[in-house]
Amino acid sequence: MSIDDSFQNISDDFSYLDGWEEKYKYVIELGQQLPALDDVYKVEAYKVKGCTSQVWLKISIDEQNVMTITGDSDAHIVKGLVAILVAYYSGQGVADIQQNDATKLFAHIGLADQLTPQRAGGLSAMIKRIQRAADNH
Repeated sequence: MSIDDSFQNISDDFSYLDGWEEKYKYVIELGQQLPALDDVYKVEAYKVKGCTSQVWLKISIDEQNVMTITGDSDAHIVKGLVAILVAYYSGQGVADIQQNDATKLFAHIGLADQLTPQRAGGLSAMIKRIQRAADNH
């Protein structure tokens, strides 16, 4: 699936939901569906700095330059944000990731405007971590 398809799928899911209470519940459900991150990765090396909640991202890039991301958080909403980032970026090529900032996805679906400043800062830190991994590969 291309990054454009990932964007469209997430955007479509949000467009079917009425009101922010329903959308928040959906984000939490996405987080609950996120595969568990092994505790071995819940250490400082994988922790995202700049997040108020505890957030860990394990990012790997294979020999075909495809990124795989797994993650977790100790906060329900933030774990849902991690799930959206995983759905958007994981399985994509490094070049596509370098050219696509998930910030526009969150703005498009209106979620960026609904986050507290602390969560928005944490989201930005997660996106920057993923972009940095792609840039440094």
